[in-house]
Amino acid sequence: MTDHEEELKQLGRAIAYYRSIRNLTQEELASRAHISRTHLSNIEAPNSLKSISLNTLFNIADALDITAADLFSMHPVSGRGNKKQVLK
Repeated sequence: MTDHEEELKQLGRAIAYYRSIRNLTQEELASRAHISRTHLSNIEAPNSLKSISLNTLFNIADALDITAADLFSMHPVSGRGNKKQVLK
């Protein structure tokens, strides 16, 4: 277990959430963020716990047309099938 396991999982979920509401595939977002699809997949995967650089985080946020802070403002939702809520 890492020191920031839950934060990394939530970051991956937030990226996947924003990607899905923008109707982007992993391939499309990865291309826009200048990373490989495999790298993005590892970031989004809840069991991977892939840490990322700030540069990559900012590139992903830019590609999603949001701020990096938006990726950290996702409200965790328990249960399956529930939509995540964005705190604004």
